[in-house]
Amino acid sequence: MAEVRISAEPRNAFGKGAARQLRRDGKVPAVLYGHKEEPIHLALPEHDLFMALKHPNVLLNLDLGDRHQLALPKAVQKDPVRRTLEHVDLLLVRRGEKVTVEVPVVTTGEIAPGGLLEHTLNALSVEAEATHIPNSIEVSIEGLEVGVQVLAKEIALPRGVTLSTDPEHVVVHVMAAPTAAEMAGETGESEAGEGAGRAAEPESSEEG
Repeated sequence: MAEVRISAEPRNAFGKGAARQLRRDGKVPAVLYGHKEEPIHLALPEHDLFMALKHPNVLLNLDLGDRHQLALPKAVQKDPVRRTLEHVDLLLVRRGEKVTVEVPVVTTGEIAPGGLLEHTLNALSVEAEATHIPNSIEVSIEGLEVGVQVLAKEIALPRGVTLSTDPEHVVVHVMAAPTAAEMAGETGESEAGEGAGRAAEPESSEEG
């Protein structure tokens, strides 16, 4: 996993106006909480934070000047239009401590011809040490045939990582790919339906 050192400074001004001013200054409002300690309100450099968040489950080493704190991003708010960072919730963690996180699932290999792979789960919930969270979990689909499915319990996890997701949950499964005739039939039914809909429309009449 990635560990990124990032500068952080305490913030004492709150409210929408103060948050807007921070963003104009190139900083992002954040709050650090956990271990039953009082939440710490922080300001983080927007560019550095944006780059750090490109790594799944990135571990942030917060440089507070007189001390360092380790944190995991738990909730990231973005502007829905500009996609800029608006606010970040950070979970305080310690080295050696175990946390439950969502880790992306990555498939390797190719399924057998004639099948269509469906991802039921794109991530697995696992428990791992805060400083040893895997970037992703690999699932081999090499040679899987139609009707075969892979359950969460069947996936090999890295050492020290335990499964939190329901073991019986289907992660991926292989469906039969539609034939050319089936696809043509669906297209024909769709066009026929549209034509019937148009035929059913009443003709407009002109008065006078």
